[in-house]
Amino acid sequence: MNAVSAVHPDAARATVIETRNLGKIYSEGTEAEVVALKNVELRIHRGEFVAIMGPSGSGKSTLMNLIGCLDQPSTGAYLCDGVDIALLDAEERAVLRRDKIGFVFQGFNLLPRMSALENVAMPMAYANVPRDERLQRAHVAMAAVGLATREHHRPSELSGGQQQRVAIARALINRPPILLADEPTGALDSKTGEEILALFKQLQVEDHTVVLITHDPDVAQHCDRIFVMRDGELHEQEANA
Repeated sequence: MNAVSAVHPDAARATVIETRNLGKIYSEGTEAEVVALKNVELRIHRGEFVAIMGPSGSGKSTLMNLIGCLDQPSTGAYLCDGVDIALLDAEERAVLRRDKIGFVFQGFNLLPRMSALENVAMPMAYANVPRDERLQRAHVAMAAVGLATREHHRPSELSGGQQQRVAIARALINRPPILLADEPTGALDSKTGEEILALFKQLQVEDHTVVLITHDPDVAQHCDRIFVMRDGELHEQEANA
């Protein structure tokens, strides 16, 4: 099977991620040409918790970059929350990325000189949200991830799990419908990783769509559906109960 057309059983739910014959080729037409993605067809509905697995070099990071509007496909189409990315210019893609997608990374990517509260509030500055409103919303977001008492701590004063919770609060601060998490438990011990995965499950209950990029099958088992990237091709592995 070269591609997957994955449809959630509740077909009436809004589709927030849809790819059609998506392909990505680097250095096309040269001796260094690399076909990173081949004819990927994927449909994810609002409120799903989906894992995309694969070893290094399989194409999963390339797919995440395309879904996250950090890169553009060589072939095919990508619709993000119903919007065809090909119809947008660079500035419009940046606005869509800001409003529709939250990112969580393995390395947390927090600014060391800022407090946790300031890190969470930072993305709203790019949306021209007034400072008082930014801090108030960040306060609510910190409480939502269980860190109300750690608002004024800097990242170096927080545990790895607490830093990841701050990163999740920051990713959600602009209230995006899609959350992309790239190896979010990779730098955490197993107990803390389980706590972060439980937080993702709670976000799913609140109707967020969570896409988890991972190499760990145990982590993927927490998701509703699992996809595996192999040599740039996407395969659905199983549907979890």
